[in-house]
Amino acid sequence: MSSGSRRRRRALAWTAAAVVIASSAGLYAASTTGSWPFPARYCWGTWEEDSGPSFLGEKALGKSGSQRRSSESAPPSPSRPNATCTLAITSSVADDDSAVPLSFDERVTLEYGAVPAAVEERRKWVAHFFDGSASPLPDGLNGLVADDRAMLVLPQACDADGRPSVVTIRSESWGDGHLGRKAMPFSIGSRMDVARMLLDAANTTMAKTGCTAGKPLRLTSPMAVTAEKDEQAATPLCRIPGVTFDFGKDSAYQEQVGVVGERLQTCSVAWRARGVPDEPAAQFVMAAEPRIVALFDGLPEGQGQGLVHADCDGRPTVFYGNIAPSLKNRSRPDDQHVFVNFVQSVSKRIGCETGENA
Repeated sequence: MSSGSRRRRRALAWTAAAVVIASSAGLYAASTTGSWPFPARYCWGTWEEDSGPSFLGEKALGKSGSQRRSSESAPPSPSRPNATCTLAITSSVADDDSAVPLSFDERVTLEYGAVPAAVEERRKWVAHFFDGSASPLPDGLNGLVADDRAMLVLPQACDADGRPSVVTIRSESWGDGHLGRKAMPFSIGSRMDVARMLLDAANTTMAKTGCTAGKPLRLTSPMAVTAEKDEQAATPLCRIPGVTFDFGKDSAYQEQVGVVGERLQTCSVAWRARGVPDEPAAQFVMAAEPRIVALFDGLPEGQGQGLVHADCDGRPTVFYGNIAPSLKNRSRPDDQHVFVNFVQSVSKRIGCETGENA
């Protein structure tokens, strides 16, 4: 074979290789952006277009000018155990009362990382994800799921900075027009849909950080049902003896009776007003699952601080209460007595001696 023929064959081989590489790159890009023939994937490949809840499907893009966009940080890794991703749908419709169209923004935020270290930030985190609307995950999974939020505590191997790592999902929605920007209720999907999204996110992020615990996490049992809707706050709060407040006759405080189990109980109160985000006002939690108990480590302890640890038949158990300033003058007779009454009532129900007395 002549030297010219060899050069031509090498040139053809390099050209073919370049075509293969370019095609592979194009196929990868298409698989992440949703170009034909691949559906779009979001949040480091965790969620796929047209799978699971309607928020991921075509139906969610039914309004005029609807667009689905995602923004994500670098994926979590062993050296960077924090990551966040937001998936948003924006749209607009004509406003019959104004020349300015109404715009809408619905978004779901996924976060991976250790629970907040600062006390007040941790309290806000607990208030959001231990809301009484959330159901506990079954099958030994330590987490809570509602139609607009979800939280899963990861195995100890995933801990970061001495604190438990969690995967969380939360939603928010806004409408904006001539009356200003207003908060709107937004359901991501059914609890089972949200639970599957949560576990998919946990499996993805644990794999990327190298703390995967054996087989992928899956749900095989139905979730326990909590109250579908909240109700006007009453006394005793969440029907817990001794947890007494004076809410007044025309109060906008709403209570949500949550889980009432042997290893978990939740009760939450929020000030609800149309067009503004809910304002958490009080939170009461009993937890007897080690990974959930660990979420409260580092918070100030004692009756006056609203945190008591106990040993209930060999199970480490935590009793937690937090009352926002808006309700501090409404507890009867005072915050500390209300918290101690909560501890006594719940510990009696679950057969646990805590030694706490009002």
